[in-house]
Amino acid sequence: MKTPVIAIFDIGKTNKKVFLWNQSYQIVFEKSENFEEIIDEDGFATENLSAVVEWVKGIFNILIQSEQFDIKALNFSGYGASIVYVDENGNANLPLYNYLKPFPAELSSTYYANYGSKELIAQETASPVLGHLNSGMQVYSIKYLKPEKWNEIKWVLHWPNFLSSLFTHQFYAELTSIGCHTQLWDFSKNDYHRWVYSENIDKKLPPFAEGTHTFPLAIGENVIPVGAGLHDSSSALFPYLSNSKEDFILISTGTWCISLHPFNSTLLTDIELQNDVLCFMQMNGKPVKASRLFAGNEHEIQTKRLEKHFLASPKSHKDVQYNAQWLSIFRDQLKDKMPSLQEANMNFLLNSGFDQRNLSDFATYEEAYHQLMVDLMVQQIYSLRLVFDTKPVKKILVDGGFSHNDIYMNFLANTFEGVEVYGAEVAQASALGAALAIHSAWNDQAIPSNLVQLKRFLPCE
Repeated sequence: MKTPVIAIFDIGKTNKKVFLWNQSYQIVFEKSENFEEIIDEDGFATENLSAVVEWVKGIFNILIQSEQFDIKALNFSGYGASIVYVDENGNANLPLYNYLKPFPAELSSTYYANYGSKELIAQETASPVLGHLNSGMQVYSIKYLKPEKWNEIKWVLHWPNFLSSLFTHQFYAELTSIGCHTQLWDFSKNDYHRWVYSENIDKKLPPFAEGTHTFPLAIGENVIPVGAGLHDSSSALFPYLSNSKEDFILISTGTWCISLHPFNSTLLTDIELQNDVLCFMQMNGKPVKASRLFAGNEHEIQTKRLEKHFLASPKSHKDVQYNAQWLSIFRDQLKDKMPSLQEANMNFLLNSGFDQRNLSDFATYEEAYHQLMVDLMVQQIYSLRLVFDTKPVKKILVDGGFSHNDIYMNFLANTFEGVEVYGAEVAQASALGAALAIHSAWNDQAIPSNLVQLKRFLPCE
């Protein structure tokens, strides 16, 4: 007898993955692929769109014919700040441009001269000025830099919604993509920003579909529900929201450490925007205030430096045991070095200061590594407080790489009095979130209560 499953394509910028989840939300199949980037007409590296589309369609065709699995539903999670321009038949008629591509300075000046200062637009759209990382600016640039192509574009689709359209042939926008630092959405008016209407870009943005909505896909004699697709960061938050009855902040750690506060709906201030705070959007339209820190990247760079200096093996930091004697050093540095939250301090967020330390001042690798974590954690607390202080919570969850780092977790547990700190683990959170979003469309079983595994870290007495 075939196992009933939901298929989820989780298409990241680097890794493209497909998962099959059973009705208890256990992964019963997974496969991943990487694709070499191609170059666009300007010679800038970008996604090989046709190769990804071919892979997604090909894998699904293989899975649908499986003798082992019975696919009951399909959904997608995908990375943000990426636009696919399609014609009336749904075929892409431009490259999927890389969000890291430099934005033309002259075009940027024209935009802000017409629609308001950078500070004003950033505040209204909850989007720090990020060039092509503001996907709305990608659309604006196409209109003016490629007018001949603009007239051929029927729909402007965010990446997850385009992936869904490959199967449904339905063209819809969805809030988790529209509301994620796109500069398209006015958070105070809960509508597209005025510039979108002034430029008639709204006419190329398709109607909205809710993240829980599904479209029918006929496969032989069967019909399966297909989701509209979700932005991966918002999708990854959904399992935690489904599993928690209390307000919380989630620190999602990896290359970036992003503090996500889904219960903080205060409008962004100028100071927050200048400290790289932005808003994501939940499926229900509620904002998620988020602050970002490049701590994982800094950790990787500095541990390589430690390995070289101390002639240590790679990943030696994983063997370093937390030494509680460093807690007082951490607290002193937190008091002395952390800037006021009433001022913009991007320089502090951009540099922990550890790169300026003389490694010869440390007797051992363990001592130097503790100092590295002190420096990073002072930054982390500042970044976290940017979303915490305006709406405190009693629970902080940490997932990703640092959730397994006892030094990180113990420093955090000893910082906020009366706040419980947990290391959290969810298998493939963004893919799981996309599955849970359309749970009722395919699964008549209750959502399991153990999808999130928690380990509490207690403060020192």
